[in-house]
Amino acid sequence: MEAIDPAYGTGTLLLIAAGAVALLLFLIIKVKLHAFVALVLVSLLTALAAGIPIGDVPDALAFGFSNTLGSVALLVGFGVMIGRLLEITGGAQVLADTLINRFGEKRAPFALGAAALLFGFPIFFDAGLVVFLPIIMTVARRFGGSLLLYAFPAAGAFAAMHALVPPHPGPVAAAELLGANIGLTLIVGVPVAIASWYVGAFLVSQAIGRRVHVDIPTTLFGELNDGRGDTDGTSGDADVSGGGATTTTRTTPSFITVLGVLLLPFVLISFNTVLNTLMTAGVIEEDATWAEYLMILGNTSVALLITVLVATLVLGLRGRSMATVSDILDKSLGPICAIILITGAGGMFGGVLRLSGIGDALSGSLSNLGMSLILQAFIISTLLRVAQGSATVALTTTAGLLSAAVATADLSNLQLTAMVMAIAAGATVLSHVNDSGFWLVSRFFNMDVKTTLKTWTVMETTLGLSAFAISLGLWALA
Repeated sequence: MEAIDPAYGTGTLLLIAAGAVALLLFLIIKVKLHAFVALVLVSLLTALAAGIPIGDVPDALAFGFSNTLGSVALLVGFGVMIGRLLEITGGAQVLADTLINRFGEKRAPFALGAAALLFGFPIFFDAGLVVFLPIIMTVARRFGGSLLLYAFPAAGAFAAMHALVPPHPGPVAAAELLGANIGLTLIVGVPVAIASWYVGAFLVSQAIGRRVHVDIPTTLFGELNDGRGDTDGTSGDADVSGGGATTTTRTTPSFITVLGVLLLPFVLISFNTVLNTLMTAGVIEEDATWAEYLMILGNTSVALLITVLVATLVLGLRGRSMATVSDILDKSLGPICAIILITGAGGMFGGVLRLSGIGDALSGSLSNLGMSLILQAFIISTLLRVAQGSATVALTTTAGLLSAAVATADLSNLQLTAMVMAIAAGATVLSHVNDSGFWLVSRFFNMDVKTTLKTWTVMETTLGLSAFAISLGLWALA
């Protein structure tokens, strides 16, 4: 669905957007209205207030909701199945023990973040986070303290890689629109992502985690145990089937097996993201059949489906029947229904803000600010991010707005890359209630809106500011 011609001027549209966010926060925090109901209600009121024609309002509401569900529901569903199998078989504990033995107890949060940086290279934020959840929960249960001490380093790592590093779509699109070299953007983006993660996410998350205590959720993967035995109602190491005295000994999977399950979507998704980048760069012919087949395997949803099947075979069927494994997977889906619906409603709210013309009106009024290009890039991207929620939309829109000015500025390759980093930094800061990722983090980590604003929004902002500071340094050096 295309954006509708704005019914009001920029100032009025921005006031409507600000009022909508304020009303949403009031309904959720003060009135205690359920987040899903509040998001749908405020989305409807915003569509009407912004002048979207009555006949188009249902389509406007469905636009953001269906787009978000289309990308999130399968990822979360398959991801939580993988996570449940890792947890119930002791696989998450095996991986957690190995990480802790290598890095030590005090460096457990750093170990989680470092692993997430590696896995986050080809995997999108939401997919990576949901697969990592059982490992985060296992480590948090073992050492205690606030869940944020362990969850935010990993979540921040996925966010940094998703925003700053090709072959993720945002930085790739921005590089193409600005004429930046994708290879150089990749080479520069990796160290920028790591440095900004360490300063803006890891160090900040440890400070936040010591100040804000968040209990470990007890419902996401079902009934929690210590990670070493089963929680599916069986008797630990023995499986007694009806009628006879058949006993099957279950052993925890090896570290190599668990690592292989986690690396499988990493490898498969790499087929898609890397090959797509090579096609864009002209290295591989666009219609190459072999590449298209590998890219299908690397589609995030297909890759996670394959991983669920493999995890069922190598983890779930270790001393269990297929019926038992199916029951385990079925029970894993129940607790995430609210997460999926609330995330979809967050996408609905952001979609209404985009379709109302708020983002276009804002970007049009800011495209000629009379300041340096890199500062323009960060400010415009930040304001677009705050106005409509989507980091990818903020990245691509800002790059498109500035592409003509960049083309006439005769910038060096390093300066063009610095521009991409600055835009990505602006598209990262101030994640709030119109961002579907905000609701994903809020629900997965069992935080209310106020706590999520005080923690996740703050960390996303320091992450983006750290990346912008580095991009300014690159700009000065070029």
